Amino acid sequence: MMRVGYGYDVHKLVPGRELWIGGIRLEYEMGLLGHSDADVLIHAICDALLGAAALRDIGYHFPDKDPRFKGIDSKLLLARTVSLLEEKGYKVGNVDATVCAEQPKLNPHIPEMQRVLAGIMGVDTDCVSLKATTTEELGFTGRREGISAHAVCLIEKEEK
Repeated sequence: MMRVGYGYDVHKLVPGRELWIGGIRLEYEMGLLGHSDADVLIHAICDALLGAAALRDIGYHFPDKDPRFKGIDSKLLLARTVSLLEEKGYKVGNVDATVCAEQPKLNPHIPEMQRVLAGIMGVDTDCVSLKATTTEELGFTGRREGISAHAVCLIEKEEK
């Protein structure tokens, strides 16, 4: 059986924070605000995976009021999400995601992000499609106030 999920996340850009996207740290003068490391791409992927398995959302499993998740590396959240899927008999088929950001330019970093994310999810890198776009200076993203990410995924349940 195959199931599809969709995820969306957004975080505000602020000074004084590291910028983590797709499991890697990027050099930039601002970072994303959040309880964890605020990796907007990983959060969108987690929501897509959790949604596909009808396991609610990232906030349900990793609430921002819980001190255990303060400053946590989102790669750990993704690994736990994959474990939750496995507990229900699912494995990741593929992920297709888009990050919306005016700056920094993400395209040079996409191969490394694919490698990192594929490793965590236990899939080949060609099962992780990542794209970057701008919003042509429109909206909060265009004003460089924040970054958003959209993700869709396919999960598969092994037949018994």
